[in-house]
Amino acid sequence: MRKILGTLIAILISQIGFSQDYQSDFQKYCQTNDTINQLKILTEWNSANPKDAELYTSYFNYHFMKSKQEVLAMSTNEPNGESLVLKDSLNQTAGFLGSKIHFDQKELEKGISKINEGIKLYPNRLDMRFGKIYVLGEVSDWKNFTSEIKKTIEYSTKIGNNWTWTNNEKYDGGEKEFLLDIQTYQLQLYNTENDNLLKNMREIANTVLKFYPNHIESLSNLSITYLLTGEYDKGIEPLLRAEKINPKDYIVLSNIAQGYKLKGDKKKAIEYYEKTVEFGDDRAKEYAKQQIIELKK
Repeated sequence: MRKILGTLIAILISQIGFSQDYQSDFQKYCQTNDTINQLKILTEWNSANPKDAELYTSYFNYHFMKSKQEVLAMSTNEPNGESLVLKDSLNQTAGFLGSKIHFDQKELEKGISKINEGIKLYPNRLDMRFGKIYVLGEVSDWKNFTSEIKKTIEYSTKIGNNWTWTNNEKYDGGEKEFLLDIQTYQLQLYNTENDNLLKNMREIANTVLKFYPNHIESLSNLSITYLLTGEYDKGIEPLLRAEKINPKDYIVLSNIAQGYKLKGDKKKAIEYYEKTVEFGDDRAKEYAKQQIIELKK
Protein backbone atom coordinates (compact mmCIF):
# COMPACT_ATOMS: atom_id res chain seq x y z
CA MET A 1 0.00 0.00 0.00
CA ARG A 2 2.83 2.38 0.92
CA LYS A 3 4.49 1.52 -2.38
CA ILE A 4 1.33 2.38 -4.33
CA LEU A 5 0.89 5.67 -2.45
CA GLY A 6 4.52 6.52 -3.07
CA THR A 7 4.06 5.94 -6.79
CA LEU A 8 0.93 8.12 -6.88
CA ILE A 9 2.71 10.94 -5.03
CA ALA A 10 5.64 10.68 -7.44
CA ILE A 11 3.26 10.95 -10.42
CA LEU A 12 1.53 13.97 -8.86
CA ILE A 13 4.83 15.74 -8.19
CA SER A 14 5.93 14.91 -11.72
CA GLN A 15 2.74 16.43 -13.19
CA ILE A 16 3.15 19.60 -11.13
CA GLY A 17 6.75 19.87 -12.26
CA PHE A 18 5.79 19.47 -15.92
CA SER A 19 3.04 22.09 -15.53
CA GLN A 20 5.45 24.59 -14.05
CA ASP A 21 8.01 23.91 -16.80
CA TYR A 22 5.41 24.45 -19.53
CA GLN A 23 4.25 27.63 -17.85
CA SER A 24 7.80 28.95 -17.50
CA ASP A 25 8.67 28.10 -21.11
CA PHE A 26 5.50 29.70 -22.39
CA GLN A 27 6.20 32.92 -20.48
CA LYS A 28 9.77 32.93 -21.82
CA TYR A 29 8.51 32.79 -25.41
CA CYS A 30 5.93 35.48 -24.65
CA GLN A 31 8.75 37.84 -23.67
CA THR A 32 10.41 37.30 -27.05
CA ASN A 33 7.08 37.39 -28.91
CA ASP A 34 7.84 33.96 -30.39
CA THR A 35 4.32 32.80 -31.30
CA ILE A 36 5.57 29.65 -33.08
CA ASN A 37 7.18 28.26 -29.94
CA GLN A 38 4.32 29.54 -27.79
CA LEU A 39 1.91 27.37 -29.76
CA LYS A 40 4.33 24.44 -29.70
CA ILE A 41 4.51 24.61 -25.89
CA LEU A 42 0.73 24.96 -25.59
CA THR A 43 0.17 21.90 -27.82
CA GLU A 44 2.58 19.77 -25.79
CA TRP A 45 1.12 21.08 -22.54
CA ASN A 46 -2.41 20.27 -23.71
CA SER A 47 -1.38 16.68 -24.47
CA ALA A 48 0.33 16.24 -21.09
CA ASN A 49 -2.19 17.95 -18.82
CA PRO A 50 -5.30 19.22 -20.65
CA LYS A 51 -7.15 20.29 -17.49
CA ASP A 52 -4.33 22.41 -16.04
CA ALA A 53 -5.78 25.78 -14.99
CA GLU A 54 -2.66 27.64 -16.14
CA LEU A 55 -3.02 26.10 -19.59
CA TYR A 56 -6.35 27.92 -20.03
CA THR A 57 -4.93 31.29 -18.98
CA SER A 58 -1.91 30.74 -21.24
CA TYR A 59 -4.10 29.88 -24.24
CA PHE A 60 -6.14 32.99 -23.46
CA ASN A 61 -3.03 35.18 -23.39
CA TYR A 62 -1.73 33.58 -26.57
CA HIS A 63 -4.88 34.29 -28.58
CA PHE A 64 -5.30 37.79 -27.16
CA MET A 65 -1.70 38.77 -27.96
CA LYS A 66 -2.03 37.24 -31.41
CA SER A 67 -5.27 39.15 -32.05
CA LYS A 68 -3.63 42.46 -31.22
CA GLN A 69 -2.32 44.12 -34.36
CA GLU A 70 -0.80 47.57 -34.79
CA VAL A 71 -1.62 49.31 -38.07
CA LEU A 72 -0.83 52.75 -39.47
CA ALA A 73 -3.84 55.00 -39.91
CA MET A 74 -4.46 58.56 -41.06
CA SER A 75 -6.72 60.87 -39.08
CA THR A 76 -7.60 64.54 -38.81
CA ASN A 77 -7.29 64.40 -35.01
CA GLU A 78 -3.93 63.94 -33.33
CA PRO A 79 -3.76 60.37 -32.01
CA ASN A 80 -2.34 59.31 -28.66
CA GLY A 81 1.35 58.48 -28.67
CA GLU A 82 3.81 59.26 -31.43
CA SER A 83 2.50 60.41 -34.80
CA LEU A 84 3.68 62.03 -38.02
CA VAL A 85 2.22 65.43 -38.88
CA LEU A 86 1.07 65.73 -42.49
CA LYS A 87 1.32 69.17 -44.13
CA ASP A 88 -0.49 70.54 -47.19
CA SER A 89 0.97 72.74 -49.93
CA LEU A 90 0.54 75.81 -47.71
CA ASN A 91 2.44 74.10 -44.88
CA GLN A 92 -0.76 73.82 -42.84
CA THR A 93 -1.49 70.72 -40.79
CA ALA A 94 -3.63 68.46 -42.98
CA GLY A 95 -3.73 65.40 -40.74
CA PHE A 96 -1.76 62.89 -38.75
CA LEU A 97 -0.28 59.48 -39.44
CA GLY A 98 -0.05 57.29 -36.38
CA SER A 99 -0.43 53.76 -35.14
CA LYS A 100 -3.78 52.27 -34.26
CA ILE A 101 -4.50 49.01 -32.46
CA HIS A 102 -6.74 46.58 -34.31
CA PHE A 103 -8.02 43.27 -32.92
CA ASP A 104 -8.58 40.20 -35.03
CA GLN A 105 -12.04 39.04 -34.03
CA LYS A 106 -11.52 35.33 -34.76
CA GLU A 107 -8.39 35.13 -32.61
CA LEU A 108 -10.09 37.12 -29.89
CA GLU A 109 -13.07 34.75 -29.85
CA LYS A 110 -10.72 31.76 -29.54
CA GLY A 111 -9.16 33.37 -26.47
CA ILE A 112 -12.53 34.19 -24.90
CA SER A 113 -13.69 30.64 -25.56
CA LYS A 114 -10.62 29.23 -23.76
CA ILE A 115 -10.98 31.45 -20.71
CA ASN A 116 -14.69 30.61 -20.54
CA GLU A 117 -13.73 26.92 -20.37
CA GLY A 118 -11.26 27.75 -17.62
CA ILE A 119 -13.82 29.72 -15.61
CA LYS A 120 -16.31 26.87 -15.93
CA LEU A 121 -13.78 24.37 -14.57
CA TYR A 122 -12.25 26.74 -12.00
CA PRO A 123 -15.02 29.20 -11.05
CA ASN A 124 -13.10 30.45 -8.00
CA ARG A 125 -10.14 31.69 -10.06
CA LEU A 126 -10.45 35.46 -9.87
CA ASP A 127 -7.47 36.06 -12.16
CA MET A 128 -9.36 34.32 -14.97
CA ARG A 129 -12.40 36.52 -14.50
CA PHE A 130 -10.39 39.72 -14.15
CA GLY A 131 -8.29 38.75 -17.18
CA LYS A 132 -11.43 38.35 -19.26
CA ILE A 133 -12.82 41.68 -18.00
CA TYR A 134 -9.52 43.40 -18.84
CA VAL A 135 -9.60 42.14 -22.43
CA LEU A 136 -13.26 43.10 -22.89
CA GLY A 137 -12.33 46.60 -21.78
CA GLU A 138 -9.34 46.70 -24.14
CA VAL A 139 -11.60 45.93 -27.12
CA SER A 140 -14.33 48.28 -25.84
CA ASP A 141 -16.90 45.50 -25.59
CA TRP A 142 -18.67 47.39 -22.82
CA LYS A 143 -21.82 45.26 -22.86
CA ASN A 144 -19.95 42.05 -22.03
CA PHE A 145 -17.48 43.96 -19.85
CA THR A 146 -20.39 45.06 -17.66
CA SER A 147 -22.09 41.67 -17.72
CA GLU A 148 -18.90 39.88 -16.64
CA ILE A 149 -18.34 42.30 -13.75
CA LYS A 150 -21.89 41.73 -12.52
CA LYS A 151 -21.46 37.95 -12.72
CA THR A 152 -18.21 38.22 -10.76
CA ILE A 153 -19.83 40.33 -8.02
CA GLU A 154 -22.71 37.88 -7.69
CA TYR A 155 -20.43 34.84 -7.58
CA SER A 156 -18.15 36.52 -5.05
CA THR A 157 -21.01 36.76 -2.57
CA LYS A 158 -21.70 33.03 -2.98
CA ILE A 159 -18.16 32.09 -2.00
CA GLY A 160 -17.70 34.78 0.66
CA ASN A 161 -15.01 36.53 -1.40
CA ASN A 162 -12.76 33.47 -0.95
CA TRP A 163 -11.02 33.57 -4.32
CA THR A 164 -7.93 31.88 -5.68
CA TRP A 165 -5.36 33.37 -8.06
CA THR A 166 -2.59 32.20 -10.42
CA ASN A 167 -1.35 28.66 -9.72
CA ASN A 168 -4.46 28.24 -7.54
CA GLU A 169 -2.86 30.24 -4.74
CA LYS A 170 -5.21 31.87 -2.27
CA TYR A 171 -6.22 35.43 -3.14
CA ASP A 172 -5.17 37.55 -0.18
CA GLY A 173 -7.68 40.32 -0.75
CA GLY A 174 -11.03 40.04 0.99
CA GLU A 175 -14.21 42.04 0.50
CA LYS A 176 -12.48 45.41 0.69
CA GLU A 177 -9.83 44.63 -1.93
CA PHE A 178 -12.36 42.97 -4.19
CA LEU A 179 -14.65 46.01 -4.14
CA LEU A 180 -11.67 48.30 -4.78
CA ASP A 181 -11.01 46.34 -7.97
CA ILE A 182 -14.65 46.71 -8.99
CA GLN A 183 -14.36 50.44 -8.31
CA THR A 184 -11.43 50.59 -10.75
CA TYR A 185 -13.64 49.15 -13.48
CA GLN A 186 -16.31 51.75 -12.69
CA LEU A 187 -13.67 54.45 -13.10
CA GLN A 188 -12.64 52.92 -16.43
CA LEU A 189 -16.18 53.37 -17.72
CA TYR A 190 -16.35 56.93 -16.37
CA ASN A 191 -13.03 57.87 -18.00
CA THR A 192 -14.34 57.00 -21.46
CA GLU A 193 -16.40 60.22 -21.16
CA ASN A 194 -19.12 58.39 -23.06
CA ASP A 195 -22.45 59.29 -21.47
CA ASN A 196 -24.03 56.21 -23.05
CA LEU A 197 -21.96 54.12 -20.63
CA LEU A 198 -23.43 55.79 -17.54
CA LYS A 199 -26.13 53.12 -17.59
CA ASN A 200 -23.39 50.48 -17.42
CA MET A 201 -21.93 52.21 -14.36
CA ARG A 202 -25.41 52.28 -12.86
CA GLU A 203 -25.92 48.55 -13.44
CA ILE A 204 -22.63 47.71 -11.73
CA ALA A 205 -23.27 50.08 -8.81
CA ASN A 206 -26.74 48.63 -8.26
CA THR A 207 -25.33 45.08 -8.35
CA VAL A 208 -22.79 45.97 -5.66
CA LEU A 209 -25.45 47.69 -3.56
CA LYS A 210 -27.72 44.66 -3.83
CA PHE A 211 -25.18 42.72 -1.74
CA TYR A 212 -23.34 45.56 -0.01
CA PRO A 213 -25.98 48.25 0.65
CA ASN A 214 -23.57 50.35 2.74
CA HIS A 215 -20.86 50.59 0.10
CA ILE A 216 -20.38 54.35 -0.06
CA GLU A 217 -18.29 54.32 -3.26
CA SER A 218 -21.10 52.58 -5.17
CA LEU A 219 -23.67 54.99 -3.77
CA SER A 220 -21.46 57.82 -5.06
CA ASN A 221 -21.10 56.11 -8.46
CA LEU A 222 -24.84 55.70 -8.69
CA SER A 223 -25.25 59.38 -7.88
CA ILE A 224 -22.84 60.45 -10.61
CA THR A 225 -24.81 58.58 -13.29
CA TYR A 226 -27.84 60.71 -12.49
CA LEU A 227 -26.16 64.06 -11.81
CA LEU A 228 -24.42 63.96 -15.19
CA THR A 229 -27.75 63.47 -16.96
CA GLY A 230 -29.49 66.30 -15.08
CA GLU A 231 -31.61 64.01 -12.87
CA TYR A 232 -30.60 65.86 -9.74
CA ASP A 233 -33.11 64.45 -7.24
CA LYS A 234 -32.19 60.90 -8.25
CA GLY A 235 -28.53 61.85 -7.95
CA ILE A 236 -28.85 63.39 -4.49
CA GLU A 237 -30.88 60.50 -3.02
CA PRO A 238 -28.07 57.88 -2.89
CA LEU A 239 -25.70 60.51 -1.50
CA LEU A 240 -28.11 61.20 1.35
CA ARG A 241 -28.08 57.45 2.04
CA ALA A 242 -24.30 57.58 2.11
CA GLU A 243 -24.40 60.50 4.55
CA LYS A 244 -26.46 58.42 6.98
CA ILE A 245 -23.81 55.69 6.83
CA ASN A 246 -20.96 58.15 7.45
CA PRO A 247 -22.08 61.71 8.36
CA LYS A 248 -18.46 62.93 8.36
CA ASP A 249 -17.50 61.77 4.87
CA TYR A 250 -16.60 65.16 3.41
CA ILE A 251 -16.43 63.85 -0.16
CA VAL A 252 -20.04 62.72 0.10
CA LEU A 253 -21.00 66.03 1.77
CA SER A 254 -19.29 68.03 -0.97
CA ASN A 255 -21.04 65.98 -3.66
CA ILE A 256 -24.41 66.55 -1.98
CA ALA A 257 -23.67 70.28 -1.97
CA GLN A 258 -22.78 70.11 -5.66
CA GLY A 259 -26.00 68.24 -6.39
CA TYR A 260 -28.10 70.89 -4.69
CA LYS A 261 -26.11 73.62 -6.45
CA LEU A 262 -26.85 72.03 -9.84
CA LYS A 263 -30.49 71.72 -8.87
CA GLY A 264 -30.60 75.42 -8.00
CA ASP A 265 -31.24 74.95 -4.28
CA LYS A 266 -28.72 77.48 -2.90
CA LYS A 267 -29.83 77.14 0.71
CA LYS A 268 -29.24 73.39 0.80
CA ALA A 269 -26.00 73.72 -1.18
CA ILE A 270 -24.62 76.20 1.37
CA GLU A 271 -25.73 73.94 4.24
CA TYR A 272 -23.71 71.04 2.86
CA TYR A 273 -20.71 73.13 1.89
CA GLU A 274 -20.66 74.31 5.52
CA LYS A 275 -20.61 70.66 6.61
CA THR A 276 -17.73 70.10 4.20
CA VAL A 277 -15.83 72.95 5.86
CA GLU A 278 -16.44 71.29 9.23
CA PHE A 279 -15.20 67.80 8.27
CA GLY A 280 -13.07 68.22 5.14
CA ASP A 281 -9.33 68.33 4.63
CA ASP A 282 -7.62 71.64 3.82
CA ARG A 283 -8.26 71.41 0.09
CA ALA A 284 -11.93 70.49 0.51
CA LYS A 285 -12.43 73.25 3.08
CA GLU A 286 -10.92 75.89 0.79
CA TYR A 287 -13.07 74.80 -2.15
CA ALA A 288 -16.24 74.74 -0.02
CA LYS A 289 -15.54 78.24 1.34
CA GLN A 290 -15.17 79.57 -2.21
CA GLN A 291 -18.43 77.93 -3.21
CA ILE A 292 -20.25 79.44 -0.24
CA ILE A 293 -19.00 82.93 -1.20
CA GLU A 294 -20.20 82.42 -4.78
CA LEU A 295 -23.60 81.10 -3.70
CA LYS A 296 -24.18 84.00 -1.32
CA LYS A 297 -23.66 86.65 -4.00
